[in-house]
Amino acid sequence: MVEHRSGSPDAEAEAEAAEAEGPGAAAEGPGSAAEGSGIAAGGSGIAGSGAGGPGIAGSDPDARWLALLMHAAFFLLLGASLTRFLMRHPGEDRTPWIIALSITLAVLYLLGPVLGSRPTPRRLTWLAVLVVVWMVLVVLAPSFAWCAVPLFYTGLRILPPRAALALVALLTVFVVAAQLRLADGFDPNLVLAPPAVAAVATAVFVHMQRQAVRQRELAARQRELIDDLLRTRRELAATERREGTLAERQRLSMEIHDTLAQGLSSQQMLLQAADRTWSADPDAARRHVRTATGIAERNLAEARRFVHDLAPADLAEGGGLEAALHALAARESAQAEGVLTVHCHVEGTPHAPLPDRVQSALLRIAQGALANVREHSGATAAGLTLTHLDDRVVLDIGDNGRGFTAEPEGVRGSRTVRGHGLPAMRARVRQLGGTLTIESAPGEGTVLSAEVPLTTVPLPTTTEDPT
Repeated sequence: MVEHRSGSPDAEAEAEAAEAEGPGAAAEGPGSAAEGSGIAAGGSGIAGSGAGGPGIAGSDPDARWLALLMHAAFFLLLGASLTRFLMRHPGEDRTPWIIALSITLAVLYLLGPVLGSRPTPRRLTWLAVLVVVWMVLVVLAPSFAWCAVPLFYTGLRILPPRAALALVALLTVFVVAAQLRLADGFDPNLVLAPPAVAAVATAVFVHMQRQAVRQRELAARQRELIDDLLRTRRELAATERREGTLAERQRLSMEIHDTLAQGLSSQQMLLQAADRTWSADPDAARRHVRTATGIAERNLAEARRFVHDLAPADLAEGGGLEAALHALAARESAQAEGVLTVHCHVEGTPHAPLPDRVQSALLRIAQGALANVREHSGATAAGLTLTHLDDRVVLDIGDNGRGFTAEPEGVRGSRTVRGHGLPAMRARVRQLGGTLTIESAPGEGTVLSAEVPLTTVPLPTTTEDPT
Protein backbone atom coordinates (compact mmCIF):
# COMPACT_ATOMS: atom_id res chain seq x y z
CA MET A 1 0.00 0.00 0.00
CA VAL A 2 1.45 3.38 -1.06
CA GLU A 3 1.17 6.69 0.59
CA HIS A 4 -2.00 8.49 -0.70
CA ARG A 5 -2.63 12.10 -1.32
CA SER A 6 -6.06 13.65 -1.86
CA GLY A 7 -6.94 14.17 -5.50
CA SER A 8 -7.10 12.23 -8.71
CA PRO A 9 -4.97 9.18 -9.53
CA ASP A 10 -2.94 11.27 -11.96
CA ALA A 11 -2.08 13.77 -9.26
CA GLU A 12 -1.17 10.93 -6.97
CA ALA A 13 1.19 9.46 -9.57
CA GLU A 14 2.77 12.84 -10.11
CA ALA A 15 3.34 13.21 -6.40
CA GLU A 16 5.07 9.83 -6.18
CA ALA A 17 7.24 10.69 -9.18
CA ALA A 18 8.20 14.00 -7.65
CA GLU A 19 9.00 12.25 -4.37
CA ALA A 20 11.33 9.84 -6.16
CA GLU A 21 13.12 12.46 -8.28
CA GLY A 22 13.13 15.53 -6.06
CA PRO A 23 15.43 16.49 -3.19
CA GLY A 24 13.61 14.09 -0.98
CA ALA A 25 14.70 11.18 -3.18
CA ALA A 26 18.25 12.39 -2.98
CA ALA A 27 17.90 12.39 0.75
CA GLU A 28 16.48 8.87 0.74
CA GLY A 29 19.27 7.57 -1.46
CA PRO A 30 22.18 8.57 0.78
CA GLY A 31 20.01 7.77 3.72
CA SER A 32 19.94 4.11 2.73
CA ALA A 33 23.71 4.01 2.55
CA ALA A 34 23.97 5.85 5.84
CA GLU A 35 21.52 3.51 7.43
CA GLY A 36 23.48 0.57 6.08
CA SER A 37 26.58 1.86 7.79
CA GLY A 38 24.45 2.43 10.86
CA ILE A 39 23.58 -1.26 10.87
CA ALA A 40 27.23 -2.24 10.72
CA ALA A 41 28.11 0.26 13.44
CA GLY A 42 25.24 -0.77 15.59
CA GLY A 43 26.16 -4.42 15.28
CA SER A 44 29.19 -4.12 17.48
CA GLY A 45 27.30 -1.92 19.89
CA ILE A 46 24.50 -4.39 20.41
CA ALA A 47 26.92 -7.26 20.56
CA GLY A 48 28.61 -5.54 23.42
CA SER A 49 25.49 -4.73 25.37
CA GLY A 50 22.16 -4.74 23.55
CA ALA A 51 20.06 -1.77 22.74
CA GLY A 52 17.47 -2.55 25.28
CA GLY A 53 19.29 -4.56 27.86
CA PRO A 54 20.13 -2.37 30.82
CA GLY A 55 21.43 -5.26 32.82
CA ILE A 56 24.09 -6.03 30.26
CA ALA A 57 24.86 -2.46 29.41
CA GLY A 58 25.13 -1.52 33.04
CA SER A 59 27.94 -4.00 33.59
CA ASP A 60 30.26 -2.33 31.06
CA PRO A 61 30.70 1.46 30.66
CA ASP A 62 31.52 1.13 26.94
CA ALA A 63 28.50 -1.11 26.37
CA ARG A 64 26.31 1.39 28.21
CA TRP A 65 27.39 4.19 25.89
CA LEU A 66 26.81 2.01 22.84
CA ALA A 67 23.34 1.12 24.10
CA LEU A 68 22.54 4.82 24.54
CA LEU A 69 23.78 5.43 21.01
CA MET A 70 21.42 2.78 19.65
CA HIS A 71 18.48 4.30 21.55
CA ALA A 72 19.36 7.72 20.18
CA ALA A 73 19.64 6.31 16.66
CA PHE A 74 16.18 4.75 16.90
CA PHE A 75 14.48 7.94 18.01
CA LEU A 76 16.46 9.96 15.48
CA LEU A 77 15.28 7.69 12.65
CA LEU A 78 11.73 7.71 13.95
CA GLY A 79 11.67 11.50 14.22
CA ALA A 80 13.26 11.94 10.78
CA SER A 81 10.75 9.56 9.18
CA LEU A 82 7.77 11.32 10.80
CA THR A 83 9.13 14.75 9.82
CA ARG A 84 9.63 13.65 6.23
CA PHE A 85 6.11 12.28 6.03
CA LEU A 86 4.59 15.46 7.42
CA MET A 87 6.64 17.59 5.01
CA ARG A 88 5.84 15.45 2.00
CA HIS A 89 2.18 14.85 2.75
CA PRO A 90 0.66 17.89 4.47
CA GLY A 91 -3.01 17.58 5.16
CA GLU A 92 -3.08 13.80 4.52
CA ASP A 93 -6.22 12.13 5.89
CA ARG A 94 -4.16 9.44 7.56
CA THR A 95 -1.72 11.81 9.14
CA PRO A 96 -3.34 11.46 12.60
CA TRP A 97 -2.94 7.69 12.32
CA ILE A 98 0.72 8.05 11.35
CA ILE A 99 1.35 10.38 14.29
CA ALA A 100 -0.49 8.08 16.71
CA LEU A 101 1.37 4.99 15.50
CA SER A 102 4.70 6.84 15.73
CA ILE A 103 3.98 7.84 19.32
CA THR A 104 2.89 4.24 20.07
CA LEU A 105 6.10 2.88 18.54
CA ALA A 106 8.20 5.28 20.62
CA VAL A 107 6.39 4.39 23.82
CA LEU A 108 6.71 0.67 23.10
CA TYR A 109 10.41 1.05 22.46
CA LEU A 110 10.84 2.91 25.74
CA LEU A 111 9.19 0.00 27.55
CA GLY A 112 11.89 -2.40 26.33
CA PRO A 113 14.53 -1.67 29.01
CA VAL A 114 11.85 -1.86 31.69
CA LEU A 115 10.94 -5.43 30.70
CA GLY A 116 14.55 -6.63 30.93
CA SER A 117 16.64 -8.52 28.39
CA ARG A 118 15.64 -12.14 29.05
CA PRO A 119 13.36 -13.89 26.51
CA THR A 120 10.37 -14.08 28.85
CA PRO A 121 6.81 -14.40 27.43
CA ARG A 122 6.11 -10.77 28.32
CA ARG A 123 9.29 -9.68 26.55
CA LEU A 124 8.43 -11.71 23.44
CA THR A 125 4.93 -10.25 23.38
CA TRP A 126 6.40 -6.77 23.59
CA LEU A 127 8.72 -7.51 20.65
CA ALA A 128 5.87 -8.89 18.55
CA VAL A 129 3.69 -5.82 19.18
CA LEU A 130 6.64 -3.52 18.44
CA VAL A 131 7.31 -5.24 15.10
CA VAL A 132 3.62 -5.25 14.12
CA VAL A 133 3.25 -1.52 14.82
CA TRP A 134 6.36 -0.84 12.77
CA MET A 135 5.03 -2.95 9.89
CA VAL A 136 1.76 -1.02 9.86
CA LEU A 137 3.72 2.22 9.78
CA VAL A 138 5.85 0.99 6.85
CA VAL A 139 2.73 -0.04 4.92
CA LEU A 140 1.18 3.36 5.49
CA ALA A 141 4.43 5.32 4.97
CA PRO A 142 7.57 3.68 3.50
CA SER A 143 9.70 6.40 5.07
CA PHE A 144 9.59 4.49 8.39
CA ALA A 145 11.37 1.47 6.86
CA TRP A 146 14.80 2.37 8.27
CA CYS A 147 13.51 2.32 11.83
CA ALA A 148 14.08 -1.42 11.46
CA VAL A 149 17.80 -0.95 12.19
CA PRO A 150 17.50 -1.13 16.02
CA LEU A 151 14.80 -3.80 15.69
CA PHE A 152 17.34 -6.08 13.98
CA TYR A 153 19.48 -6.19 17.08
CA THR A 154 16.61 -6.27 19.50
CA GLY A 155 15.45 -9.48 17.83
CA LEU A 156 18.98 -10.90 17.62
CA ARG A 157 19.47 -10.23 21.31
CA ILE A 158 16.16 -11.62 22.56
CA LEU A 159 15.16 -14.46 20.22
CA PRO A 160 16.81 -17.84 19.65
CA PRO A 161 19.16 -17.89 16.65
CA ARG A 162 16.74 -19.31 14.07
CA ALA A 163 13.83 -17.13 15.15
CA ALA A 164 16.11 -14.08 15.20
CA LEU A 165 17.33 -14.78 11.66
CA ALA A 166 13.75 -15.22 10.48
CA LEU A 167 12.82 -11.85 12.02
CA VAL A 168 15.82 -10.16 10.38
CA ALA A 169 14.82 -11.62 7.03
CA LEU A 170 11.22 -10.39 7.45
CA LEU A 171 12.34 -6.90 8.42
CA THR A 172 14.76 -6.83 5.47
CA VAL A 173 11.95 -7.76 3.07
CA PHE A 174 9.86 -4.87 4.35
CA VAL A 175 12.81 -2.48 3.99
CA VAL A 176 13.43 -3.60 0.39
CA ALA A 177 9.73 -3.31 -0.48
CA ALA A 178 9.52 0.16 1.04
CA GLN A 179 12.59 1.37 -0.86
CA LEU A 180 11.27 0.03 -4.14
CA ARG A 181 7.98 1.84 -3.57
CA LEU A 182 9.84 5.09 -3.05
CA ALA A 183 12.09 4.57 -6.08
CA ASP A 184 11.28 5.53 -9.67
CA GLY A 185 11.50 2.16 -11.30
CA PHE A 186 13.49 -0.94 -10.43
CA ASP A 187 16.87 -0.37 -8.78
CA PRO A 188 19.06 -3.50 -8.17
CA ASN A 189 21.01 -1.63 -5.50
CA LEU A 190 17.87 -1.19 -3.42
CA VAL A 191 17.12 -4.90 -3.73
CA LEU A 192 20.58 -6.24 -2.91
CA ALA A 193 22.09 -3.65 -0.57
CA PRO A 194 19.72 -4.04 2.41
CA PRO A 195 20.03 -7.87 2.56
CA ALA A 196 23.82 -7.64 2.24
CA VAL A 197 24.08 -5.03 4.98
CA ALA A 198 21.70 -7.03 7.18
CA ALA A 199 23.76 -10.19 6.63
CA VAL A 200 27.01 -8.44 7.54
CA ALA A 201 25.46 -6.84 10.61
CA THR A 202 24.00 -10.16 11.74
CA ALA A 203 27.34 -11.92 11.27
CA VAL A 204 29.09 -9.20 13.29
CA PHE A 205 26.49 -9.46 16.03
CA VAL A 206 26.73 -13.27 16.24
CA HIS A 207 30.54 -13.11 16.26
CA MET A 208 30.64 -10.48 18.97
CA GLN A 209 28.07 -12.38 20.99
CA ARG A 210 30.19 -15.52 20.84
CA GLN A 211 33.24 -13.49 21.78
CA ALA A 212 31.37 -12.16 24.79
CA VAL A 213 30.44 -15.71 25.80
CA ARG A 214 34.07 -16.79 25.45
CA GLN A 215 35.20 -13.81 27.51
CA ARG A 216 32.71 -14.67 30.24
CA GLU A 217 33.90 -18.28 30.22
CA LEU A 218 37.51 -17.11 30.32
CA ALA A 219 36.73 -14.76 33.21
CA ALA A 220 34.99 -17.59 35.05
CA ARG A 221 37.97 -19.84 34.43
CA GLN A 222 40.34 -17.13 35.66
CA ARG A 223 38.26 -16.74 38.81
CA GLU A 224 38.45 -20.51 39.32
CA LEU A 225 42.22 -20.43 38.83
CA ILE A 226 42.55 -17.53 41.28
CA ASP A 227 40.42 -19.40 43.80
CA ASP A 228 42.55 -22.53 43.28
CA LEU A 229 45.72 -20.45 43.72
CA LEU A 230 44.42 -18.88 46.93
CA ARG A 231 43.31 -22.27 48.22
CA THR A 232 46.69 -23.78 47.33
CA ARG A 233 48.49 -20.94 49.10
CA ARG A 234 46.36 -21.46 52.18
CA GLU A 235 47.02 -25.21 52.09
CA LEU A 236 50.75 -24.60 51.57
CA ALA A 237 50.82 -22.17 54.49
CA ALA A 238 48.97 -24.69 56.65
CA THR A 239 51.39 -27.44 55.56
CA GLU A 240 54.38 -25.26 56.38
CA ARG A 241 52.90 -24.49 59.77
CA ARG A 242 52.36 -28.19 60.43
CA GLU A 243 55.90 -29.02 59.31
CA GLY A 244 57.26 -26.22 61.46
CA THR A 245 55.26 -27.50 64.42
CA LEU A 246 56.50 -31.06 63.89
CA ALA A 247 60.08 -29.87 63.51
CA GLU A 248 59.82 -27.83 66.69
CA ARG A 249 58.27 -30.78 68.52
CA GLN A 250 61.14 -32.95 67.35
CA ARG A 251 63.69 -30.38 68.49
CA LEU A 252 62.01 -30.05 71.85
CA SER A 253 61.84 -33.81 72.34
CA MET A 254 65.54 -34.20 71.53
CA GLU A 255 66.54 -31.33 73.78
CA ILE A 256 64.46 -32.66 76.65
CA HIS A 257 65.79 -36.20 76.18
CA ASP A 258 69.42 -35.13 76.00
CA THR A 259 69.28 -32.76 78.96
CA LEU A 260 66.45 -32.86 81.45
CA ALA A 261 65.39 -36.49 81.01
CA GLN A 262 68.92 -37.82 81.35
CA GLY A 263 69.62 -35.57 84.30
CA LEU A 264 66.46 -36.75 86.06
CA SER A 265 67.42 -40.34 85.34
CA SER A 266 70.86 -39.79 86.90
CA GLN A 267 69.32 -38.12 89.92
CA GLN A 268 66.94 -41.02 90.37
CA MET A 269 69.79 -43.54 90.29
CA LEU A 270 71.87 -41.50 92.73
CA LEU A 271 68.99 -40.99 95.16
CA GLN A 272 68.14 -44.69 95.03
CA ALA A 273 71.77 -45.50 95.79
CA ALA A 274 71.72 -43.00 98.64
CA ASP A 275 68.60 -44.59 100.06
CA ARG A 276 70.18 -48.05 99.99
CA THR A 277 73.37 -46.90 101.76
CA TRP A 278 71.82 -44.32 104.11
CA SER A 279 72.10 -46.49 107.20
CA ALA A 280 75.16 -48.58 106.37
CA ASP A 281 77.35 -45.83 104.88
CA PRO A 282 76.03 -42.31 105.62
CA ASP A 283 79.06 -40.65 104.06
CA ALA A 284 78.50 -42.42 100.71
CA ALA A 285 74.80 -41.58 100.86
CA ARG A 286 75.62 -37.91 101.39
CA ARG A 287 78.01 -37.98 98.42
CA HIS A 288 75.21 -39.40 96.26
CA VAL A 289 72.86 -36.66 97.44
CA ARG A 290 75.45 -33.94 96.76
CA THR A 291 76.07 -35.36 93.31
CA ALA A 292 72.32 -35.43 92.61
CA THR A 293 72.13 -31.81 93.81
CA GLY A 294 74.87 -30.84 91.37
CA ILE A 295 73.03 -32.58 88.54
CA ALA A 296 69.84 -30.74 89.53
CA GLU A 297 71.68 -27.40 89.41
CA ARG A 298 73.04 -28.20 85.96
CA ASN A 299 69.62 -29.33 84.77
CA LEU A 300 68.17 -26.07 86.03
CA ALA A 301 70.75 -24.12 84.01
CA GLU A 302 70.02 -26.27 80.97
CA ALA A 303 66.28 -25.70 81.39
CA ARG A 304 66.73 -21.94 81.55
CA ARG A 305 68.92 -21.89 78.47
CA PHE A 306 66.58 -24.32 76.78
CA VAL A 307 63.60 -21.99 77.39
CA HIS A 308 65.54 -19.10 75.85
CA ASP A 309 66.78 -21.32 72.96
CA LEU A 310 70.42 -20.79 73.88
CA ALA A 311 73.43 -23.03 73.45
CA PRO A 312 74.11 -25.90 75.88
CA ALA A 313 75.45 -24.79 79.25
CA ASP A 314 78.85 -26.40 78.65
CA LEU A 315 79.31 -24.45 75.41
CA ALA A 316 78.08 -21.23 77.00
CA GLU A 317 80.87 -21.42 79.54
CA GLY A 318 83.47 -20.82 76.79
CA GLY A 319 86.27 -22.94 75.37
CA GLY A 320 84.32 -24.43 72.45
CA LEU A 321 83.38 -28.01 71.78
CA GLU A 322 86.70 -29.51 72.93
CA ALA A 323 86.43 -27.95 76.40
CA ALA A 324 82.75 -28.94 76.62
CA LEU A 325 83.58 -32.59 75.79
CA HIS A 326 86.38 -32.65 78.39
CA ALA A 327 84.01 -31.22 81.00
CA LEU A 328 81.36 -33.79 80.06
CA ALA A 329 83.82 -36.66 80.37
CA ALA A 330 85.02 -35.44 83.78
CA ARG A 331 81.47 -34.97 85.03
CA GLU A 332 80.33 -38.42 83.90
CA SER A 333 83.38 -40.03 85.57
CA ALA A 334 82.72 -38.15 88.81
CA GLN A 335 79.05 -39.08 88.86
CA ALA A 336 79.85 -42.76 88.26
CA GLU A 337 82.17 -42.78 91.35
CA GLY A 338 84.63 -45.24 89.91
CA VAL A 339 82.13 -47.49 88.22
CA LEU A 340 82.65 -45.81 84.83
CA THR A 341 85.67 -43.85 83.64
CA VAL A 342 85.29 -41.59 80.62
CA HIS A 343 88.26 -40.23 78.69
CA CYS A 344 88.27 -37.49 76.05
CA HIS A 345 90.76 -37.13 73.22
CA VAL A 346 90.95 -34.52 70.44
CA GLU A 347 92.83 -35.13 67.17
CA GLY A 348 93.70 -32.51 64.63
CA THR A 349 93.17 -28.78 64.63
CA PRO A 350 90.15 -27.09 63.03
CA HIS A 351 90.95 -24.66 60.21
CA ALA A 352 88.10 -22.45 61.38
CA PRO A 353 85.78 -22.43 64.38
CA LEU A 354 83.02 -24.97 64.08
CA PRO A 355 79.52 -23.56 63.48
CA ASP A 356 77.50 -23.22 66.67
CA ARG A 357 74.84 -25.69 65.56
CA VAL A 358 77.49 -28.29 64.74
CA GLN A 359 79.02 -27.91 68.19
CA SER A 360 75.60 -28.06 69.88
CA ALA A 361 74.57 -31.15 67.90
CA LEU A 362 77.81 -33.05 68.58
CA LEU A 363 77.70 -32.19 72.29
CA ARG A 364 74.08 -33.39 72.53
CA ILE A 365 75.04 -36.60 70.72
CA ALA A 366 77.88 -37.17 73.18
CA GLN A 367 75.55 -36.57 76.13
CA GLY A 368 72.96 -39.00 74.75
CA ALA A 369 75.53 -41.65 73.92
CA LEU A 370 77.15 -41.50 77.39
CA ALA A 371 73.70 -41.67 79.00
CA ASN A 372 73.06 -44.89 77.09
CA VAL A 373 76.46 -46.23 78.14
CA ARG A 374 75.78 -45.44 81.78
CA GLU A 375 72.27 -46.91 81.83
CA HIS A 376 72.43 -49.90 79.50
CA SER A 377 75.96 -51.04 78.63
CA GLY A 378 77.44 -52.05 81.99
CA ALA A 379 80.78 -50.66 80.75
CA THR A 380 83.67 -49.68 82.99
CA ALA A 381 85.44 -47.42 80.46
CA ALA A 382 84.29 -45.17 77.67
CA GLY A 383 86.04 -42.72 75.38
CA LEU A 384 85.17 -39.57 73.44
CA THR A 385 87.31 -38.91 70.37
CA LEU A 386 86.85 -35.70 68.38
CA THR A 387 88.72 -35.73 65.04
CA HIS A 388 89.12 -32.61 62.92
CA LEU A 389 89.65 -33.36 59.22
CA ASP A 390 89.95 -31.00 56.26
CA ASP A 391 86.31 -31.13 55.19
CA ARG A 392 84.52 -32.79 58.10
CA VAL A 393 84.52 -33.41 61.81
CA VAL A 394 84.01 -36.83 63.39
CA LEU A 395 82.95 -37.67 66.92
CA ASP A 396 83.46 -41.28 68.12
CA ILE A 397 81.99 -42.59 71.38
CA GLY A 398 83.18 -46.06 72.36
CA ASP A 399 82.76 -48.29 75.42
CA ASN A 400 83.80 -51.77 76.63
CA GLY A 401 80.28 -52.77 77.66
CA ARG A 402 78.18 -55.79 76.87
CA GLY A 403 77.31 -54.57 73.38
CA PHE A 404 74.27 -55.54 71.36
CA THR A 405 73.22 -56.63 67.90
CA ALA A 406 73.12 -53.44 65.85
CA GLU A 407 69.95 -53.04 63.76
CA PRO A 408 69.64 -51.15 60.48
CA GLU A 409 68.54 -47.55 60.61
CA GLY A 410 64.77 -47.23 60.75
CA VAL A 411 64.27 -50.63 62.44
CA ARG A 412 63.41 -50.58 66.14
CA GLY A 413 63.87 -53.64 68.21
CA SER A 414 61.30 -54.88 70.62
CA ARG A 415 63.77 -54.54 73.51
CA THR A 416 63.99 -50.76 73.28
CA VAL A 417 61.15 -49.60 75.44
CA ARG A 418 61.94 -45.89 75.35
CA GLY A 419 63.83 -46.00 72.07
CA HIS A 420 64.40 -42.26 71.85
CA GLY A 421 68.17 -41.73 71.97
CA LEU A 422 69.41 -43.23 68.71
CA PRO A 423 66.64 -41.77 66.51
CA ALA A 424 67.28 -38.36 68.05
CA MET A 425 71.00 -38.66 67.31
CA ARG A 426 70.30 -39.69 63.73
CA ALA A 427 67.93 -36.74 63.32
CA ARG A 428 70.53 -34.30 64.61
CA VAL A 429 73.23 -35.61 62.27
CA ARG A 430 70.83 -35.71 59.30
CA GLN A 431 69.90 -32.07 59.81
CA LEU A 432 73.59 -31.22 59.37
CA GLY A 433 73.96 -33.41 56.27
CA GLY A 434 76.06 -35.99 58.08
CA THR A 435 75.87 -39.69 58.89
CA LEU A 436 75.65 -41.74 62.07
CA THR A 437 77.08 -45.26 62.20
CA ILE A 438 76.98 -47.82 65.01
CA GLU A 439 79.33 -50.79 65.36
CA SER A 440 78.50 -53.28 68.10
CA ALA A 441 78.31 -56.96 68.85
CA PRO A 442 77.32 -58.89 72.00
CA GLY A 443 80.25 -58.91 74.44
CA GLU A 444 82.44 -56.64 72.33
CA GLY A 445 81.34 -53.16 73.32
CA THR A 446 79.93 -50.43 71.11
CA VAL A 447 81.36 -47.64 68.94
CA LEU A 448 79.09 -44.83 67.77
CA SER A 449 80.46 -42.48 65.11
CA ALA A 450 78.90 -39.17 64.04
CA GLU A 451 80.42 -37.62 60.92
CA VAL A 452 79.41 -34.08 59.90
CA PRO A 453 80.65 -32.42 56.67
CA LEU A 454 81.79 -28.83 56.88
CA THR A 455 81.58 -27.82 53.20
CA THR A 456 78.18 -29.14 52.09
CA VAL A 457 74.82 -27.49 52.52
CA PRO A 458 72.88 -29.06 55.38
CA LEU A 459 69.77 -31.01 54.45
CA PRO A 460 66.33 -29.59 55.31
CA THR A 461 64.97 -30.27 58.77
CA THR A 462 63.14 -33.59 58.90
CA THR A 463 59.87 -34.10 60.67
CA GLU A 464 60.10 -37.76 61.58
CA ASP A 465 58.90 -38.60 65.05
CA PRO A 466 61.95 -39.77 66.97
CA THR A 467 59.81 -41.73 69.40
